[in-house]
Amino acid sequence: MIFRRDVSDPEGPVCLPDGSWVITEMGRGIISHVSADGKKRRTIARTGRPNGLALDASGDLWVAESLVPALLKVTMDGDMTTISTGRADLPFLWPNDLCFGPDGAIYMTDSGILLNDMEGFESPSAAYDAAIDGRVFRIDPATGDCSLLDRGLCFANGIAFGPSGIHLYVAETLTGNIYRYRVIDGEVRGGRELFANVMIKPCIEYGRVAGPDGMAFDIEGSLYVAVLLQRDVNILDPQGGVKDRIQTDGAFPMNVAFATENIKRILVTEGSKNQLEMYDTPASGLSLYSQAHHKF
Repeated sequence: MIFRRDVSDPEGPVCLPDGSWVITEMGRGIISHVSADGKKRRTIARTGRPNGLALDASGDLWVAESLVPALLKVTMDGDMTTISTGRADLPFLWPNDLCFGPDGAIYMTDSGILLNDMEGFESPSAAYDAAIDGRVFRIDPATGDCSLLDRGLCFANGIAFGPSGIHLYVAETLTGNIYRYRVIDGEVRGGRELFANVMIKPCIEYGRVAGPDGMAFDIEGSLYVAVLLQRDVNILDPQGGVKDRIQTDGAFPMNVAFATENIKRILVTEGSKNQLEMYDTPASGLSLYSQAHHKF
């Protein structure tokens, strides 16, 4: 089902308790609030080029802003606060996606290249040869202090905690890989582990940026991954095998989020047709962590 058209490079879907949605529109540089029936849209704030979103227990939005790289906090009334621009020795380059962890911290991917550098490539496939240093950060939402969990990824992208609350999953777009990290007390134990690869054919064969983007878990432990240019949302089982692929209407599914609790449905943000697509699923979404779990 096409839920809504006339959205511009949509990303970062978040479902609110009343069934309405908040998305980012990277093409317009805004955060938008869409009604539960998809018919109405209002602008919450203009930030530059907002990418990923996360909702906290107070109803405020946390935004991975990629034009002037920063982590922002935005109220539903549009008031904005810059929480962090990265470490002094390691400033953010392209904040991409984020989620809260069970410890109340924000876990955020940084794709590892400046947006202007990515857009300045002479050919669509040049990203595969570029020096990209994708990173994963843990950020204290109260102070903005950042700790680096990993780096050296080929365009770090989607991020989500699994049902255990111990394993953190991160998408590496240009390889098609999904990595898993064991996170204890805010630190990675044992390093990066390959969990899955979602590609039917190698990403580079598409001739432009292709691969896994945003993702979300259902209550049964399956991971739903939006795959750029593959025109699908992969459903991965808890062992990393592909259970199913939901074919999307548009060729550029960028992110996915579940509807409110007990509703078996996902919203997919799609960039080639600039629309929001909705699909039924076998299970409802896993409850997300929020800042209410704060333990600093």
